Amino acid sequence: MAVIIRLPHVGESVVEGTIGEWLKQPGDTVERYDPLVEVITDKVTMEVPSPVGGTLLKVLAQEGETLPMGAPIAEMETDEDLPEDSPPPEPAVIADYGQSNEQPGTIGYLVKDVAPVGPTGGGPDPAQTLTPDSETPVGGPRLSPAVRRLLREHGVDPSRITGTGMGGRITREDVLQHLESHPAAAAPASGDAADQDEEHLPLTPVRRMIADAMVRSASQIPHAWSTVEADVSGLVALRAESRASFEGREGVELTYLPFFIKAVAEALAEHPTLNASWGGDKIILKKKINIGIAVAAPQGLVVPVIHDADKLSVPELARAAQDLTGRARQNKLTLNDVQRGTFTLNNTGALGSISSQPIINYPQAAILTTEAIEKRAVVREDAIVIRSMMNLCLSFDHRINDGAEAGSFLQAVKGKLEGLSPGVPLN
Repeated sequence: MAVIIRLPHVGESVVEGTIGEWLKQPGDTVERYDPLVEVITDKVTMEVPSPVGGTLLKVLAQEGETLPMGAPIAEMETDEDLPEDSPPPEPAVIADYGQSNEQPGTIGYLVKDVAPVGPTGGGPDPAQTLTPDSETPVGGPRLSPAVRRLLREHGVDPSRITGTGMGGRITREDVLQHLESHPAAAAPASGDAADQDEEHLPLTPVRRMIADAMVRSASQIPHAWSTVEADVSGLVALRAESRASFEGREGVELTYLPFFIKAVAEALAEHPTLNASWGGDKIILKKKINIGIAVAAPQGLVVPVIHDADKLSVPELARAAQDLTGRARQNKLTLNDVQRGTFTLNNTGALGSISSQPIINYPQAAILTTEAIEKRAVVREDAIVIRSMMNLCLSFDHRINDGAEAGSFLQAVKGKLEGLSPGVPLN
């Protein structure tokens, strides 16, 4: 029997989605839960699995087309009943970007650079020809809009590229690798003389989405900034003392990050207006403390979330952070991993930074960066001594908090970090 596959709902605030790339083509055999199509929304980008097994008869939505959630996108021939009462399998997150209020979304989702390619309905024409509109080689695999655009920009014949995607499909990575190995092909197909003095780098999908998220935050949230200096000499000594035994006992590396998360989570419990969002005519206090951790993954900036961080010990936070950062870098995060963050922590010190003015992860109330730990000469009891110092940099929404609340929160984080010393139990 033939069944209609519909665009799945992924959150109350997500009302429409754009078809990014069909991963199966009409005539293909599809197993249940096989990735069927890539869907882009303003909150997430995901590979949608097929709810049934069978044969894909027809695609009803073309790549680049934007549709309301629940709209029909494909027709399949199957012997299975289309599930109605049970929830569908969770779509696979490709990456993440932007943070929604309580619905899905975080900073960084890898998306395809899509553009409308034609009217709704029907699958690809089997008699594909190379035209200025389709730029699809005769008899070759279909090209996504992003790949077509990249080929057009650089004047590259797709027949010269061996595709590594499903069914020999040419991916953006295939084109970029070809351009890197054939520098002469990297020059734009056309341009004026001024272009010879410039190099134009096409925006990656992640960079485009990060840019949109950052503009939204910077334009809609009135940012204010504050910085304090913390003496973490005791923390440095505690980590050095505990590192070997901790790693042997827990099986994970003991970094400074779980200590930072612990201090921030405890301080948020004491300062609820920092764990909040702006509601227009009200301030929304979050009852859960879910801390997002910014991760520099290969596909771009990703912010997986440690849920109920205030209830976890340092060893539990270390395991959670290692698991999430590892899966973020391997492109294996799920939707749950990137949902419902209430505060964001960015350990910019790992990159050597000593001071930052981070942009708030919309629509949260604040974001904190923990900067590099450095040996500095400081004055203690009228004497100059060498101590391990670091900066804590906070950006906060000035509609929700004033300097007094932000300063009090920073002092709380600072006090908790400065209270650590050798012999303190790691709980």
